[in-house]
Amino acid sequence: MRGGNPHELWQQAVRIRRDWLDQALCTEPADRATAERCLTALYARASRPRPRFVWVDSPVQALPLIAGWPTLDQLFAHVRDPRPRRTPAPLAGDIAVMSSQLRGALSAGVPHTDPELSPARTSRTKEAWPELPPGRALDSGVPLGVVLHQGVRTALHRSLAHGYRQPVRAALAGDAPVPVCWYGQQDASWIAYYDVLRRLGLARYGPDEARHLDLWADLARSCGWWWPGEDVCVVVDRPEAIHVEPVPGTAHEQVRLAPRGVRHRDGWQPSWHR
Repeated sequence: MRGGNPHELWQQAVRIRRDWLDQALCTEPADRATAERCLTALYARASRPRPRFVWVDSPVQALPLIAGWPTLDQLFAHVRDPRPRRTPAPLAGDIAVMSSQLRGALSAGVPHTDPELSPARTSRTKEAWPELPPGRALDSGVPLGVVLHQGVRTALHRSLAHGYRQPVRAALAGDAPVPVCWYGQQDASWIAYYDVLRRLGLARYGPDEARHLDLWADLARSCGWWWPGEDVCVVVDRPEAIHVEPVPGTAHEQVRLAPRGVRHRDGWQPSWHR
């Protein structure tokens, strides 16, 4: 790992993490030109032509447009079934594989043991590293790479997945499965993690991996949720208002949506029970 004071590097990481959290909670209107450019490039990486873009003001407006599109269970079934198929894999499956391969390639550019791939400490017992306040963790010998993973990747994932996406998605469709989508600005957790490592000089990515990461980063800075269809891509504008509250007892400034804490541009304001 690059030389430098771990405490100073951590403070730099905190500033970058806060910038990414601000992006994830941004309520400015979507940058449609950037989002469409990035999505077209992702389609091209999946060997698909530019789709027709349909913009909607909330996820609930997307539901009738994506009816019948593949769910996560259907994608898993496609992967598990080894029989030859007359139809190719759904685009959503190709994008999922593509993003997973990207994260693996980015982890390969991390010279220290990347907790994204090896979350347990290297020991005979394979017990997990403790989650401590970052200063205390560094002083007690927890490696900086582990603190960065806990404090950027895990903390943002808890804020944006558990604290935001999951309750909104549950309010969107109840117990019914929703077709596979990506979350635009709320996909920031893994993007921010690899961005932090690169900006702190703790990872080195190949030119194509760096361009691919930048593509996802620009997309996360420009729009809300999106559903990729073969010919049509449905994209949600960013919400009109987002209100979050701190999660008590967390070491890394985690947040969650306040009750009825998001309002979309068509007035849809999902509610849920904690």
